[in-house]
Amino acid sequence: MARVKRGTKARARRNKILDMAEGRRHGHREQLKTARDSVIRGAKFAFRDRKAKKRAFRALWIVRLNAAAREHGLSYSRLMNGLKKAGVALDRKVLAQIAFEQPDNFAKIVEAAKTAAA
Repeated sequence: MARVKRGTKARARRNKILDMAEGRRHGHREQLKTARDSVIRGAKFAFRDRKAKKRAFRALWIVRLNAAAREHGLSYSRLMNGLKKAGVALDRKVLAQIAFEQPDNFAKIVEAAKTAAA
């Protein structure tokens, strides 16, 4: 059998790791073993935090909606219950954005929730 020289493939594999480690400090961007560990660790954090980001934003929207609803004499849960009964199909992201940017329109939405809940 012919001899197989793996220099090109091996170098490409190493360079892929080192390219992903670009911007890191000390040996984490130059030494293959520490770079690999750093890249793997970073990928774990990235995967985990993509999920956590969704939870964090939902919590933020709920806090904003609660604060805006209480200005109109409702709690968050009563607001959401009223909106569901009124058939308003806006999600929390859009509602929080409306409450923040267009308080007068949000007041109309709250009134619709109040009448539906009563």
